[in-house]
Amino acid sequence: QVELVESGGGLVQAGGSLRLSCAVSTTIFNNYAFAWYRQAPGNQRELVATIRGRTITTYADSVKGRFTISRDNAKNTVYLQMNSLKPDDTAVYYCNGGVDGGGWPKRYWGQGTQVTVSS
Repeated sequence: QVELVESGGGLVQAGGSLRLSCAVSTTIFNNYAFAWYRQAPGNQRELVATIRGRTITTYADSVKGRFTISRDNAKNTVYLQMNSLKPDDTAVYYCNGGVDGGGWPKRYWGQGTQVTVSS
Protein backbone atom coordinates (compact mmCIF):
# COMPACT_ATOMS: atom_id res chain seq x y z
CA GLN A 1 0.00 0.00 0.00
CA VAL A 2 1.47 3.34 -1.09
CA GLU A 3 0.85 6.27 1.22
CA LEU A 4 1.42 9.96 0.51
CA VAL A 5 1.44 12.33 3.48
CA GLU A 6 1.54 16.09 2.94
CA SER A 7 2.74 18.67 5.45
CA GLY A 8 3.78 22.30 5.56
CA GLY A 9 0.51 24.09 4.90
CA GLY A 10 -0.68 27.00 6.97
CA LEU A 11 -1.64 30.67 7.06
CA VAL A 12 0.67 33.20 5.44
CA GLN A 13 0.39 36.83 4.37
CA ALA A 14 0.40 37.79 0.72
CA GLY A 15 3.96 37.95 -0.58
CA GLY A 16 5.13 35.29 1.83
CA SER A 17 6.47 31.78 1.26
CA LEU A 18 5.64 28.23 2.26
CA ARG A 19 7.24 24.88 1.49
CA LEU A 20 4.98 21.86 1.21
CA SER A 21 6.38 18.37 1.69
CA CYS A 22 4.99 15.02 0.59
CA ALA A 23 6.46 11.93 2.22
CA VAL A 24 5.92 8.81 0.14
CA SER A 25 5.97 5.23 1.39
CA THR A 26 7.09 3.12 -1.54
CA THR A 27 10.16 1.08 -2.36
CA ILE A 28 10.18 2.29 -5.96
CA PHE A 29 10.13 6.04 -5.35
CA ASN A 30 12.70 6.62 -8.11
CA ASN A 31 10.27 5.16 -10.68
CA TYR A 32 7.44 7.47 -9.69
CA ALA A 33 6.33 10.74 -11.20
CA PHE A 34 4.65 13.28 -8.93
CA ALA A 35 2.40 16.28 -9.08
CA TRP A 36 0.84 18.87 -6.84
CA TYR A 37 -2.80 19.71 -7.33
CA ARG A 38 -4.92 22.26 -5.52
CA GLN A 39 -8.62 22.79 -4.98
CA ALA A 40 -10.24 25.99 -3.79
CA PRO A 41 -13.82 26.01 -2.46
CA GLY A 42 -16.31 25.79 -5.32
CA ASN A 43 -13.56 25.07 -7.87
CA GLN A 44 -12.37 21.96 -9.64
CA ARG A 45 -9.08 20.39 -8.65
CA GLU A 46 -6.30 22.12 -10.59
CA LEU A 47 -2.93 20.75 -11.67
CA VAL A 48 -0.23 23.03 -10.27
CA ALA A 49 3.12 21.34 -11.03
CA THR A 50 4.58 18.01 -12.11
CA ILE A 51 7.98 16.34 -11.88
CA ARG A 52 9.27 13.35 -13.83
CA GLY A 53 12.70 11.92 -13.19
CA ARG A 54 14.83 14.35 -11.22
CA THR A 55 14.48 17.47 -13.31
CA ILE A 56 11.64 17.34 -15.85
CA THR A 57 9.09 19.78 -14.49
CA THR A 58 5.97 21.58 -15.68
CA TYR A 59 3.94 24.35 -14.09
CA ALA A 60 0.54 25.92 -14.44
CA ASP A 61 0.78 29.40 -15.94
CA SER A 62 -0.69 30.87 -12.74
CA VAL A 63 2.29 29.71 -10.63
CA LYS A 64 5.15 29.79 -13.15
CA GLY A 65 8.11 31.73 -11.77
CA ARG A 66 6.75 31.59 -8.19
CA PHE A 67 6.49 27.87 -7.38
CA THR A 68 9.17 25.18 -7.65
CA ILE A 69 8.58 21.44 -7.50
CA SER A 70 11.46 19.18 -6.51
CA ARG A 71 12.18 15.73 -5.11
CA ASP A 72 14.70 14.10 -2.81
CA ASN A 73 15.03 10.45 -3.80
CA ALA A 74 17.11 9.67 -0.70
CA LYS A 75 14.26 10.86 1.54
CA ASN A 76 11.31 9.64 -0.56
CA THR A 77 9.95 13.17 -0.42
CA VAL A 78 8.51 15.62 -2.90
CA TYR A 79 8.45 19.37 -2.26
CA LEU A 80 6.58 22.41 -3.48
CA GLN A 81 8.33 25.69 -2.70
CA MET A 82 5.81 28.51 -2.98
CA ASN A 83 7.05 32.10 -3.10
CA SER A 84 5.31 35.44 -3.65
CA LEU A 85 2.06 33.90 -2.51
CA LYS A 86 -1.23 35.54 -3.46
CA PRO A 87 -4.72 35.24 -1.96
CA ASP A 88 -5.73 33.36 -5.13
CA ASP A 89 -3.30 30.59 -4.10
CA THR A 90 -5.57 29.76 -1.15
CA ALA A 91 -6.64 26.12 -1.53
CA VAL A 92 -6.19 22.61 -0.26
CA TYR A 93 -3.00 21.27 -1.86
CA TYR A 94 -2.77 17.59 -2.74
CA CYS A 95 0.23 15.45 -3.57
CA ASN A 96 -0.31 12.93 -6.38
CA GLY A 97 2.01 10.19 -7.57
CA GLY A 98 2.43 6.92 -9.37
CA VAL A 99 4.60 4.98 -11.75
CA ASP A 100 5.90 7.21 -14.51
CA GLY A 101 4.26 6.95 -17.91
CA GLY A 102 0.85 7.97 -19.17
CA GLY A 103 -1.13 11.02 -18.18
CA TRP A 104 -2.22 12.80 -15.02
CA PRO A 105 -3.39 12.29 -12.38
CA LYS A 106 -1.50 9.23 -11.20
CA ARG A 107 -2.93 6.51 -8.99
CA TYR A 108 -2.10 7.69 -5.47
CA TRP A 109 -3.25 10.77 -3.54
CA GLY A 110 -2.40 12.35 -0.24
CA GLN A 111 -4.99 13.66 2.18
CA GLY A 112 -4.30 17.32 1.40
CA THR A 113 -2.91 20.28 3.33
CA GLN A 114 -4.60 23.67 3.66
CA VAL A 115 -2.83 26.78 2.43
CA THR A 116 -4.43 30.11 3.27
CA VAL A 117 -2.99 33.40 1.98
CA SER A 118 -4.31 36.55 3.61
CA SER A 119 -4.35 39.91 1.84
